[in-house]
Amino acid sequence: MSHEFTVTSSELLVDAPILALRRDTVTMPGGRDATREIVEHLGAVAVVALDSDNRIALVEQYRHSVGRRLQELPAGILDVAEEPELECAKRELHEEAGLTAAAWSVLVDLVTSPGFAEEAVRVFLATDLTQVDRPEAEDEEADMSLEWVPLEKARARIFSGEITNSIAVAGILAASAVAAGVAPPRSTDEPFDLRPASMVRRRIGRGRDLKKFS
Repeated sequence: MSHEFTVTSSELLVDAPILALRRDTVTMPGGRDATREIVEHLGAVAVVALDSDNRIALVEQYRHSVGRRLQELPAGILDVAEEPELECAKRELHEEAGLTAAAWSVLVDLVTSPGFAEEAVRVFLATDLTQVDRPEAEDEEADMSLEWVPLEKARARIFSGEITNSIAVAGILAASAVAAGVAPPRSTDEPFDLRPASMVRRRIGRGRDLKKFS
């Protein structure tokens, strides 16, 4: 039988608005205990917005963690209490790309850094697009630019090293497979079982007003 990894104790080290850091003590095979530091996260969504000319909407945004601008998909954190993933994706597509979509499906779910972080992302495919006005942006998003890129060209940018954001890489490759008829997209009704819950449970336990977690 497989070993059951049981948490015997847990210590919260950092509690910031959009992430937290805790240290768990976990039983290992053979009975030994080991500590593991885990970055807690609220989870996120991203959108491959594909137009009738087979182009996708890519944004370029400054990311302070790497000190450079990255080509990415429109995306955002699931930081509104109990908001369905699809609704968050619709909001982010509007805010970051100035688009709405009449047709939605799920491309791929991914865990970005399973060695130490809870962050999980659901990537949607949005089609039958309509351009709308973007709301006024703040902070890094005020510097964000939007580019329409043919899907095949976006895929080529992955292999040339121009696109390095892991969520964009996964979403573009998945969209390419769907467009080529290699794989079908999934229904938006499928549960997002990977959505992190640690921060939500703890903050609800503290009785916080959770209209927006961050």
